[in-house]
Amino acid sequence: MLKGLAITPPVLGRISIGKVVERNGKRLPEKDDQFTITSQVQGKDGWLPHPLDEGFRQQQGGKIRSIPVRLMFNDPDLNFRAEYTWFDRTTGRPRCMGNGEQCRRHTEDGIKTLPCPSPDGCPLAQGGACKPYGRLNITIGEDDPLGSFIFRTTGFNSIRTLAARLHYFQAISGNRLSCLPLELRLRGKSTRQSLGTPIYYVDLTVRSGVAIEEALAEARDTEARRLSAGFDQQALEQAARDALSNGAFEDSEDEGAEVVEEFFTQEPPEQREVANTERTVLGSRPLLDKLGAKMEQREQAH
Repeated sequence: MLKGLAITPPVLGRISIGKVVERNGKRLPEKDDQFTITSQVQGKDGWLPHPLDEGFRQQQGGKIRSIPVRLMFNDPDLNFRAEYTWFDRTTGRPRCMGNGEQCRRHTEDGIKTLPCPSPDGCPLAQGGACKPYGRLNITIGEDDPLGSFIFRTTGFNSIRTLAARLHYFQAISGNRLSCLPLELRLRGKSTRQSLGTPIYYVDLTVRSGVAIEEALAEARDTEARRLSAGFDQQALEQAARDALSNGAFEDSEDEGAEVVEEFFTQEPPEQREVANTERTVLGSRPLLDKLGAKMEQREQAH
């Protein structure tokens, strides 16, 4: 294995609730009220749709609001990784990632581990340069259990909701998270900061029409079939941990340029707060706790 290179779960395509559009000669992110499933190939008008996209649209009347999925791992933090992240907006290179306690940062003397005060207390994070940034890997269909689709987000609502759901499902299923029949679902809400305009975030639920008791029974049956076939889930998860920890930063420079364009563009101060609330991709407990405390403080302030 090449040292210094984070080996991420294999990706077959992308899931988003927004896109990048050209307006007045600038490429800007634009929110949407539906999921879009794309391939990893870009055309002149953006990412090309994945074949699954059209099928779900036909089933749901033109707009994709839910996607049946499974997870690759029983460990929530392997399925969804989130850190406070600072990208160089010029090169797209990740410069610093932290969890609110410690960070890994590019310096003149190489990559160093330093204290992480979170974006509010970090001088490098001014102007919205550093945000909570997460990546969720899920599988769609049964054809490739080790191939995933990636959903990226910098939205508080998606990060908090997905974090809670994954840890809850892990607990009630007896650590059978990878065997549960689940569904990505798009939800909308209005807040005072959004001035009544709906903002959309991603939730993770049991599949529509399936009771929680049925989902848990299916998870037990799926686990039993996998064990009988010799599927070693624990070995898979250890391999994933080793691969992810093989590098300091998960995103390459090429991927970082795409992430910067969609999530880390420079915004006017008056728009930044609303945009950060929900733009769209579970992380360490310190980050989740800090995000929860931040939202509670804001609610109390109002």
